[in-house]
Amino acid sequence: MSAPTPPETPGRGERRTRSRRVPDVLARGTARTPAHAHAHAHGPAAPATRRVRVTLAALLVPALLVTLAGLVALWPAAADVPARIPVAAEGSTVLRAAVTGPVDEATSEVPARLDAGSRAGGEDVGGDAITVNAPPEYVAYGFDEGDRLRVLYIAEAAGAGGTPYVFMDFERGLPIGVLAVAYAVVVLAVARWRGLAALAGLAGAFVVITSFTLPALLTGQNALGVALVTSSLVMFVVLYVAHGFTARTSTALLGTLVGLVLTAVLGWWGSGAANITGLTSEESLWIPQYAPELSIRGVVLCGIVLAGMGVLNDVTITQASAVWELRAVAPLATRRELYARAMRIGRDHIASTVYTIAFAYVGAALPLLMAVYLSDQNLATSLTSGEIAEEVVRTLVGSIGLVLAIPITTGIAALTVPGAGSARSVPVGRVEVPAT
Repeated sequence: MSAPTPPETPGRGERRTRSRRVPDVLARGTARTPAHAHAHAHGPAAPATRRVRVTLAALLVPALLVTLAGLVALWPAAADVPARIPVAAEGSTVLRAAVTGPVDEATSEVPARLDAGSRAGGEDVGGDAITVNAPPEYVAYGFDEGDRLRVLYIAEAAGAGGTPYVFMDFERGLPIGVLAVAYAVVVLAVARWRGLAALAGLAGAFVVITSFTLPALLTGQNALGVALVTSSLVMFVVLYVAHGFTARTSTALLGTLVGLVLTAVLGWWGSGAANITGLTSEESLWIPQYAPELSIRGVVLCGIVLAGMGVLNDVTITQASAVWELRAVAPLATRRELYARAMRIGRDHIASTVYTIAFAYVGAALPLLMAVYLSDQNLATSLTSGEIAEEVVRTLVGSIGLVLAIPITTGIAALTVPGAGSARSVPVGRVEVPAT
């Protein structure tokens, strides 16, 4: 009997790569796919059908028209917008200065030098050495030489034996500007044109809020209507600018709009049922004096909807993209299977986003939480009182809207994604990957 033939040893060039078949989930899509389907690796899903595009347009165009109609109806008249509040009283001037030495803790005075070109009391005081009166808490915080300050010159205090310059705040323009530029550079470097489009959409959202939302609230327009119009208009702008005019984007937008309506309804009920007044901050007490038509409770409701808008945008575009990408790698999967697989991603997203919302609040409200910790009342009472209750309602409403938006958007995407077998195929047979 002849000896068995030894296995052929691969050559040097053959060792560099090993031929492996495409995984079943990529090649066949589902377990029911015929075996011959493994011979193709599938590319992007085909574009949405004309029927799907028409259906999406039939839903979104009326939503856009309603949004624009609401924008026109709620747009505040210029004469009704309250006048701007002067930063400094008559006879006072806001100036910039730089700290030149250590603070005198006995007198709470900080030596500084005014910027060139500064004028106070009708005189040129640029470059003058001054002393700035600072509050004790800022003295305890400390001042370093070179710190930039905003100081208030009070004409009535001049010549009264003390310094007429009072500390207002630190000048933070330069470091914040550096961070903003760094943020833009990082976004552009990583996301490139998509990042540029996202920044443009963000700028558009800022314009909407400053030119419509804030004046409308100050003039007493319906807060729920203002919130829905603002969030809807912002989403139309941001999503299409950042992600393009595609069926995938339209699917995410439709899911976002449904989530916004749910968030608005929950916010309206929750803020009313929990008696969230909004009267928990210093601003909420003095702003109505200048804007008597303003509803502080309405501001809270609008804030709840706008806070939920950002996280809704995040999860809906992710879920829509997940369904489309799953279709690309599983072209023969049924819509039910696509929905089930995408919801696995969605559940992970829900878990991580819930943590994000909760810890974002913890970080922003850490001093308040420390006050609750030091209080001798029980935790349940603390969580249902005042400012904390407002944030709890905001967080819970936003989280519920987010969780509901994920299956809704996933379902819409599963219905609108191209049908089974519609993905574009590129015959590749076997895939060469580097050997390990």
